[in-house]
Order: sequence, then structure tokens, then C-alpha cells
Amino acid sequence: MMIHPTALIDPKAELADDVEVGAFSIIDAKVRIDAGTRIGPHAVLTGRTTIGKNNHIFQFTSIGEQPQDKKYAGEDTELIIGDNNTIRELCTFSRGSMQGGGVTRIGSNNWIMACVHIAHDCILGDNIIMANNASLAGHVTIGDHAILSGYSLIHQFCNVGEHSFTSFASHVNQSIPPYVTVSGEKARVKGINSEGLRRRGFTAEQINQVRRAYKALYRESLTLEDATARLAEMAKDSPEIQPLVDFLQLTERGIIR
Repeated sequence: MMIHPTALIDPKAELADDVEVGAFSIIDAKVRIDAGTRIGPHAVLTGRTTIGKNNHIFQFTSIGEQPQDKKYAGEDTELIIGDNNTIRELCTFSRGSMQGGGVTRIGSNNWIMACVHIAHDCILGDNIIMANNASLAGHVTIGDHAILSGYSLIHQFCNVGEHSFTSFASHVNQSIPPYVTVSGEKARVKGINSEGLRRRGFTAEQINQVRRAYKALYRESLTLEDATARLAEMAKDSPEIQPLVDFLQLTERGIIR
């Protein structure tokens, strides 16, 4: 192990042989870290926290601390982080709470910039970008390939769909469907994330189908129930629309509309 002599690591912590730990970092007893992961200086990893392979966690991060929830009573909850994530300076990730299933879960290949807060019971997918100072309240879910620009704030229990995009300082208090771009202090829809879809290999025809689905949801004055039924019909011939249908059927907080 490449562990700085000033790091404090509980003997019960489980670290793979090649894990790097920087100066003055603290790793508590229930922490498990898999191969290839690097922990910068002055980081604190605590609680029942499991970290996968090849992550890079930068200095001054707080990973796995107890949830900021007044109902929390010391239960043995958990934080799980996947593989190949970049977690920059001053990020704070909380463990889950019993009210939310007891687990905060972060997937793989995510790029999480400085000062990001991920609260208790959040569930993040893969290939997500969260820019500086983006923050998630408790019980938020973020789909694969979503991008949250700097200072985006997501209200508790909101869902952010896959391939969606929030612009700088978006304040989100309802769920964002897949593919949708939102903007504003009180976030409003602005269209689809067509550039992001192109970058991820969607064909022109697939993007056109997503655009048609967006118009049915936002431009044809349909009720949400009727719009969902319309999208379900469209999804029979256009599989890329199915994530929209699934999202609308499952979200509980309502969508930005």
C-alpha cells in the first residue's frame, strides 16, 4: 500500500493492496476500498462505506458521514460508490437513512466536481457529470448521462432522467424527464438535450423521435395521462422513447412542465 505515514487508518478498515492514501486522511473501521483507488490528503472516509475500483477522491472530501436528517438516530446505514469515479475537492457524500432504505448509492464513471453535495438516500447512475457546487437534497435519483451544471439545486424526492441537462444555477423542485434541458432560478423546460444525444451516438432519426415525444409532452396541451399514453404508442416503433414512458409512470413528485 502507498499510504502516507500521517494517515490514520483503523485496523478494521479493508483496503486493497494498491490503494493510495494521502497525508492526514482518516479512514474508519467500516470502510472498504477496492483496487486502484486513490485517496487524496485530508480526506475523511467514515461509516459503512464501500468504494469500488479505480476511483480518484481528491483532498478535503467528506465521504460516508451520517445523514443531515433530524430523524437519523445512529442506525448503521450505508454509502456505496462504484468504479472509475472522479470526486473532486470538498465534496460531501452522506450515508442513507432508514426512511429511504438505508443506502446512498453512486454508480460508475461519474465526474463529480468540487464542492458537490450528495445527501442521504440519493441514487446516482453512471456517466453523470455534476459541476461545481451542484447539490442534491435527500432521496434524489439521477439517471445515466445526466449533466448538472454549476450551482444546480435539486429538491428532495425529485428524479432527474437520463441524458437530461440543467443549466447554470437551475433550481429544480420537480422531476426532469429523460432527454430534457431545463434552465432558470425556477427551472423551466427549454427543449431536448440534442447535442448531448449526438455526442453519445444517437442517430438523427432517434433524435427526431425524441423531439416528437417532447412536443407531445410539452407542446400539444395534453394532460400528463394522455401524453404518457401517446408516448407509449410512439415507443412501440421508437424504443428510445420508452425511458420517457417509464419515467412518467414512476415519478411521484410531478414533472417540470
